[in-house]
Formats: sequence, C-alpha cells, structure tokens
Amino acid sequence: MNKVKEILQQYTDGVNKTEIARRTGLPRNTVKSYIRQFISMDKTLEELLAMSNSDLEVHFHSMKVKEPDQKLVDLYAFFPEMEKALKKKGNTQLKLWGDYIVKHPDGVKLTQFGEHYRRWRKRVNSSMHIEHKAGDKMYVDYAGDKLQIVDILTKEIIKVEVFVAILGASQLTYVEASMSQKKEDFIFSCENALYYFKGAPLAIVTDNLKSAVIKPSKYEPTLNESFRDFVEHYHMTALPAGPYKPRHKALVEGAVKLIYQSIYTKVRENIYNTLDEINTAIWQALEQHNNNLLKGRPYSRRKLFEEIEANTLQPLTIYRYELKHKSVATVAKNNHVCLSEDKHYYSVPYEYIGKKASILYCYEQVDIYYRYERIATHKRDRRPFIYTTIEDHLASKHKFLADWTPENFLKRAQDVGEETLKYIYEILNRRQHPEQSYKTCQGILHYAFRVGKDRLNAACRRADFYGDYSYKTIVAILEKGLDREPFDLDEGRDKDKMPEHKNIRGNKYYN
Repeated sequence: MNKVKEILQQYTDGVNKTEIARRTGLPRNTVKSYIRQFISMDKTLEELLAMSNSDLEVHFHSMKVKEPDQKLVDLYAFFPEMEKALKKKGNTQLKLWGDYIVKHPDGVKLTQFGEHYRRWRKRVNSSMHIEHKAGDKMYVDYAGDKLQIVDILTKEIIKVEVFVAILGASQLTYVEASMSQKKEDFIFSCENALYYFKGAPLAIVTDNLKSAVIKPSKYEPTLNESFRDFVEHYHMTALPAGPYKPRHKALVEGAVKLIYQSIYTKVRENIYNTLDEINTAIWQALEQHNNNLLKGRPYSRRKLFEEIEANTLQPLTIYRYELKHKSVATVAKNNHVCLSEDKHYYSVPYEYIGKKASILYCYEQVDIYYRYERIATHKRDRRPFIYTTIEDHLASKHKFLADWTPENFLKRAQDVGEETLKYIYEILNRRQHPEQSYKTCQGILHYAFRVGKDRLNAACRRADFYGDYSYKTIVAILEKGLDREPFDLDEGRDKDKMPEHKNIRGNKYYN
C-alpha cells in the first residue's frame, strides 16, 4: 500500500504513467489500474493518504475495477485548458462549459461539470487553490538560502540576498541577487521585476519586511513611505501578507523552493566576483526555468504569460522611480557641502556660503536646494573625502564677476536714486581696494528689488547722515522701519560739534 500511496502522489503531481511505473518498479498496467480506481473514487488524495495501509487495501480491493468512462477521460483532459482560460478576465465556468459541450455534445451536464472540476482541482493542488486573475498580483519574497560572491582583491566571501517575484496567473518568475534587503535594494529589485515582466500588475503582495512595512497589522499595516511612493509611481497597490499567514504568499514561497532546484544547483557550479556576474548566471538558468512545462500542464510559464497575462499588465511609466534621500548641510567657506552618507563634497554657487542647504540624492544624482530652489546638480560620487566642483560655482570664475566694477555699481546706484548713488560712492572710496566693497554694494543694491527704490533711497540718506557706510547699517534701518520716519538734515545735532552733557569733562580737565 505504500507503493499505492506513492503512485497516487506522483499522479497528482503530474508525472505520467510510464515514469511512475519506472520509479516504483511496478508494471505499467498495475499503475494504470490503481489510477483508474482513484479517478472513480469520491475521495481526495489527503483522505486516502491518511488511511492506514490495511484500511487502504480494503478500500481498493473492495472496488470493482472498471474501464474508465471515455466521457470522463475527455472531461478531465479538458480541465487543464479550462484552468488556464479561467485566469482571463470575463471567462466563467458556465461559458467554458458551453465550449466543452461544443467539442463533446454528449458530455456531462453543467452541475456534474462543476463537481468534477472541483474534484480535479483538489487533486492537482490539494493544499490550497486560489484563482489568480491575469494582471492582478505580483508576489515578492527573499529566499532563505543565500548565494555568495568572492571579492577579487581580498578573497573575502560575501553572502548575497536572492530576490524572487512571481506573477499570480501565469507564474512567470523573476530572480536576482542583491547586496541586502534594505529599502534601496528591495525597491530596485521590485522595479527590475516590473521591467522583466514589461508591465505592472494591479497589486504587489509582500512579506512584512521593514523595507516594505513599518508596522504589520492584520487589518491596516503601515507602509514604508518610500515603498508606498514606489507602488504609487507605478499605479499599483501594496498588499502586505498578514502576520504569521504564510499561505497569503504561498505562491512565491513555492517558487523559492523551485528555484533551489532549477537555479541554485546550476549557479553554485561556478565562482563569481561581482553581482553582475552572478546575476548573469541566474538569468540564464531563469529562462530555462520559465520555459519548462508546468507539472501536469501542456504549457510553460512563459507561454502562459504570453497568452493570458502579457496584455493585461499596466504599461510602465516613462521614467523609472528614483528613491531619494534627504540631508541638510551648511555651505562651507570653500562653497562646498558634504554629503555625510558618502563623505563626499559637492560645490554650490559661492553666494550661498554660510547658508543651510537641503541635499536630495538618489542612486545616481545629487540635487542641492536653498529655500525650495535648486542651486546645484551633480552626478553622485561615492568616493570619500573627494571634491566634485563646477568651476562656474567659484567666485573667481563666476559669470557675474565681469560686471562687478566700480563703474557698474555706480550706474546701478544712479538708477535707484541720488541718495543711493552718493552712499555707494562713499563705500567704494572708503575701501583700500574697491574689490573689498563689491559684496557690500551688491547686497545694498539688491534691496532695491526687495523693498523698492524709494525705501532704499531713504535708508541711504539716513545712513549717510550718521556717517556709517556698511551693509548692516542699511539692513538695520530697513528692518526697523526707520526709513519711513520723518527726517530732516537741517534738524538734529551738528555732526562736527561735541554735545554738551554733565558727565563729559571737557578739554580743560586734561590741562
């Protein structure tokens, strides 16, 4: 009876009768006899396997072995194609029964048709059967058993993760190696799977790893913000599997077991030094895995995908998703900011020295912002303690430097007004070198755009009266609104005369 159980198990797994006879060492006719009885029984494989050998023997020998009904033979031969057709949207059992009757006019009626299909489905997949609709879900997971690469310089063995994705309807599978299960690698692998399938499903079913789910929940899990942005970018929905519910992603767990046999055994035959090398080997074995016939089916994953699922996937977006990180840094006096993650330095225009800049960076690019305005863009360089510099950002190379001359500043000041012209003239004359006053003049004249020419003229008039020629003086007057207060040059104290005060000793005190 152990042989009988083995026959039935292999038959439900899709092994043909000749191969079963070879594996068990029994005559082919004996194998066919037990299979005929099994087809005629009203019991599932689990119920028969659960019986003791003595009960199983009584059960089989008590039955009269009959030649199988040709009608049932035709019916069960129709079910594999029916299962494939049901994955297409719009197909129902009623519609497919109509197709069956067209081929077999003397076939079974609708009620018997549905009952026999349920029996056949249980035998093919006795543990759990889910009707996966084409283009509906993609299941992703990591294999528990890691692969490895060897560093070509240090000879260090580095363990690498193996990412697996599978489409629900066609079971087309994608596999790749990555350095970690971190957010950046996980999202990159998911995106590579979409490009391998040349389309996006409606939903992606994940495990509860931190790269996808921050807080697992049976009812409303909290998604990782970056992963949520990723699925929205491709117009998908994230469906994390329930905690401690492996059957929610049984399909991808089954795929992991299969790639151990079809891919791992081939990849482990060689040594690889880089991710690119090991992934090339994985993808070669993957193509054979996807082109092999499914057990008990006359078609492969690739063929099933092309027939029922390729045209149901959503088109991919024009641009790939870019996972961006944010950092904040102060622009140093050498007009560079440091990206702390890489310890690499990037230049920004020198006028932002001393200001806090926001750094948004992704896998390949670094963008630097100041108050929501992008001020610099660089290609990302991960070499530590190296400077990436655009010469145009430097003060000595700045394109506006040619315009920074005394004549130009005086001309701009005259456009503002006579008081501003007089004040800028004094600033230029009071510096040992005119270049020392250029930034002061630039800062003062810039206020004409911020507060208007009239207010700047009034501020320069008051500052000139005080005899204080600096950028800070103008800023203080404008911020306090002193330029709006009434002011007359003929009023007030004489700038050349010492004011009288009882606490001032006078010049006679020192005689």
